[in-house]
Amino acid sequence: MSQLLTLIRPELLKASISVQWKLKFALRLLRTRAMGQTLSEPVTTKFSSKHENSFVKVGSSCMQGWRINMEDAHSHLLSLPGDKEACFFGVFDGHGGVKVAQYAGNNLHKKIVSQSSYSKGNISEALRNGFLALDEEMLKDEAMKDELAGTTAVVVLIKNGKMYCGNVGDSRAVASVHGEVEQLSFDHKPSNESETRRIIAAGGWVEFNRVNGNLALSRALGDFVFKKNDKKRAEEQIVTANPDVIEKPITPDHEFIVLACDGIWDVLTNQEVVEFVRNRIAQRMEPDTICEELMTRCLAPDCQAGGLGCDNMTVVLVCFLHGGTYDDLVRKCARPSRAGPAPHLRDYSAGFEFK
Repeated sequence: MSQLLTLIRPELLKASISVQWKLKFALRLLRTRAMGQTLSEPVTTKFSSKHENSFVKVGSSCMQGWRINMEDAHSHLLSLPGDKEACFFGVFDGHGGVKVAQYAGNNLHKKIVSQSSYSKGNISEALRNGFLALDEEMLKDEAMKDELAGTTAVVVLIKNGKMYCGNVGDSRAVASVHGEVEQLSFDHKPSNESETRRIIAAGGWVEFNRVNGNLALSRALGDFVFKKNDKKRAEEQIVTANPDVIEKPITPDHEFIVLACDGIWDVLTNQEVVEFVRNRIAQRMEPDTICEELMTRCLAPDCQAGGLGCDNMTVVLVCFLHGGTYDDLVRKCARPSRAGPAPHLRDYSAGFEFK
């Protein structure tokens, strides 16, 4: 019996045996579903699309890769319900199943624009409230309230010359400003000091840099097994859907935004991704093709190198036109980067060797 309770902290051993078994079963099932099981050969079929208006040209692509299932979702809308002047882009990296990621991809933007703060012009507050409202909606849904799956979410909403980024988890968004990285999101890891404090205060713990020894994220949509403390608000739960939100003015120097799951960011740094994209825009490559090439670059030749390059991959590339043409952006990206000469990008095509 003691071996079955290795994940339970000593203070929880006073609970009844039945409660211990239920907690152990839930955590074990969550871990089993979240494990990165892999195929003998990667699925390299890519599903891509591109869209354009007078302000942005957008490409997106996703690929299952080495994973047994595709659990990512994404969204790209050049207008929003009731607001034709706003754009919305999102990447959702699911774990334990795709159900929550798909639900978020289909509905998060609707929740955001339905907030009263949105109509009042407080977009940052609408983002925060929209994330929490969507999570609450799923939690109250009889078909989803016991769902063990969860998802990251990183979204960018563009409106009135500003970009608003909200995120939970470790999917990431970065902007390129004359080739320099402008980070728009914050990776939520259990080992972050402020995240650890909240987790412990809500009755959880951090073990092996994971929430209760299982979940590698400290914020997510879904994951309702970690949101059962009736004495805590939604923002105070062991795992919360409360996003970090950043607001930035869009300047003529902004070239593009990359939103992607950790299947990309675990392999390349922010600057490497920006240089990779910028160099290909300078060659007049289309945004959706750039997304495809970025995923191919990050795909591991095998899964013997610690899992890097073995995850599902999703990329959304938002190119700013600023009322001009894509050729204008091509010329801009052909100029030297403010970040200086690009370092030689790591090449993983020959077994993750560095060149």
